[in-house]
Amino acid sequence: MIELLVVIAIIGLLATLAVVAFGSARTKARDARRQADANNIQKALEMYYAVNGTYPASGGATSPNGGWTNSNDGSWTAFKTAMAPYINLPTDPVNSGTGWPADGVAYSYAYYSLSYGCPQKWYMFVYRLENMTGAISPGITACDGTNFNYGGTMTVGSKNQ
Repeated sequence: MIELLVVIAIIGLLATLAVVAFGSARTKARDARRQADANNIQKALEMYYAVNGTYPASGGATSPNGGWTNSNDGSWTAFKTAMAPYINLPTDPVNSGTGWPADGVAYSYAYYSLSYGCPQKWYMFVYRLENMTGAISPGITACDGTNFNYGGTMTVGSKNQ
């Protein structure tokens, strides 16, 4: 009976370790996808700019405000349509929560291209990694010199003047 309990305890320990390792691998995979999505979206935005002379207008999000486009609400549909010739616009692998990446609750993609000195001549793209350890967000400086780098997120972008 004691041997059986020891075997069961060992199996339980191994199962726990396997579940933890599998969860960590899934988190890393989702973060890798987010990084790849961001790179691909940035490339597509540059193609859009080369053809149109501006970046697509952002707007319609419920969070953080109506000037943004957010993958976890209906505003993403218009952005997806505008970007269709350049990319099949993805959403965050989790794409959950209400709000946007910088609120620390939602996992979504957020896009902004308005105001700050040159509307649609610059943009920022914000997303949140599940494991931000060691991640360095480059941030973006708008045309008027305003610097954006939202804490706890990856904030990337580009500007053309």
